[in-house]
Amino acid sequence: MASEQKTYRFDEVSKHNEYDDIWLIVSGKVYDVSMFLLEHPGGAEAMIAATNKDATSDFEEAGHKDETREMMQKFCIGKIDESTLPSRRRHNVSTTNKISSLDPTQELMVKILKFLVPFLVLGLTFTVLQ
Repeated sequence: MASEQKTYRFDEVSKHNEYDDIWLIVSGKVYDVSMFLLEHPGGAEAMIAATNKDATSDFEEAGHKDETREMMQKFCIGKIDESTLPSRRRHNVSTTNKISSLDPTQELMVKILKFLVPFLVLGLTFTVLQ
């Protein structure tokens, strides 16, 4: 029977962010990678930059192979209490809702300006360069 893993709070893990003491959170688990820092192919800086947050997306985006995931098991010291993780910031990039909340006349003016402004800038640029 496997022993139960210790559960860490985010504030506990985030204290381990120095060059000789690095803990990372990846996929709900906590890893003490201090001894691997100098061996990491991406450099120590990549691992230090992944501290103080859930580094799962950083880990996935780096394209680690299955061998890496297997090797990580020897550095696993527990799991993270996910309720203590800081909430992720969500960016609302939708501007269409703002435009559609305008009355039809204002909406038409916005569309015309979106079309004309680039031509006005281009004309001004040619005028200044002559």
